[in-house]
Amino acid sequence: MTALSILPPGQARWDCAALGEVMLRLDPGEVPVARARSFRVWEGGGEYNVARGLARVFGLRTTIVTALVDNAVGRLLEDLMLAGGVDLSHVRWLPFDGVGREARNPLNFTERGFGVRAPLGCSDRAHSAASRLAPGDIDWEALFGNERVRWFHTGGIFAALSSSTADLAAQAMATARRHGTVISYDLNYRQSLWQASGGADRAREVNRELVSRVDVLVGNEEDFIAALGFEVDGVDEQLSALDPAGYARMVEAVVREFPNLRVVATTLRTAHTATRNDWGALLWADGELFQAGTRENLEVFDRVGGGDSFVSGLAFAFLAGMGPADAVEWGTAHGALAMTTPGDTSMVTAEEVARVARGGPGRIRR
Repeated sequence: MTALSILPPGQARWDCAALGEVMLRLDPGEVPVARARSFRVWEGGGEYNVARGLARVFGLRTTIVTALVDNAVGRLLEDLMLAGGVDLSHVRWLPFDGVGREARNPLNFTERGFGVRAPLGCSDRAHSAASRLAPGDIDWEALFGNERVRWFHTGGIFAALSSSTADLAAQAMATARRHGTVISYDLNYRQSLWQASGGADRAREVNRELVSRVDVLVGNEEDFIAALGFEVDGVDEQLSALDPAGYARMVEAVVREFPNLRVVATTLRTAHTATRNDWGALLWADGELFQAGTRENLEVFDRVGGGDSFVSGLAFAFLAGMGPADAVEWGTAHGALAMTTPGDTSMVTAEEVARVARGGPGRIRR
């Protein structure tokens, strides 16, 4: 039994479509960004990472809806995305004006941190091509009505890019719902993205409007309070310290206000150091709470993208017909594994995720 009504694979061209910004990540490796002399490059983006995980790890049919500027950096991002197995037929290519005044391809400088030195991200994403997207730019009827999509994913990062991106996400959700597509939304609150456009009050206004349209809501340690404005007795922004009863109180408050929700999930992380975290998750579905086994002192190589891999593991389980108890375990396992490799996206296999979800050992396989 699943908590969701999902279109059968044969009735849709796409298992998942994601709407979001794709950035070029510049990774300095072991040194801080401010002291780096060379960088490796990866592609990444909160919403895109989910589609990529479903495609590259789990072998599903996914497509990304985004915009890029047609120059060498945009084509580098295209090359990286092609390697990730995500369809690019819904990418809008904007002309390059020679400087980037009209639109740019966004950059994200991210250092992994180590021990007591915390990870650090420094984004350069103003006037990005994706932030220019607006209602009317995408033919949602063609995607959801003609091609058909089983699962649609977007989130609070894309919604924060501009007022037009939030409106576009709402338009996409309305069309997806008419055609029976499951809609998921990751709150992914980023204070830096909202500080110039109304701050926390505006973030809550936008997120509350979008959450009223979704089936599956995902958050992390602070999202439910910071992005939605909920205050519940015994619950603070350190959701990683919640016991299941505290999380249940939070979910009850959220679901009372948003009865459209069928699944609500959160990752639970306690960061002892940058490279040692406790990692777990909780999931509510149709009135029942499910908890994944917590991995204490998980060794972390690169924490960026762990939450996105949690979402793709969870979505895969539901798309494969599993129930909520399995879905939260698959999501937690994929998130844990993704943090053992560099870059924003997952480099593991479905077999590895299945083994970790079942509690398999870390011994060498020959």
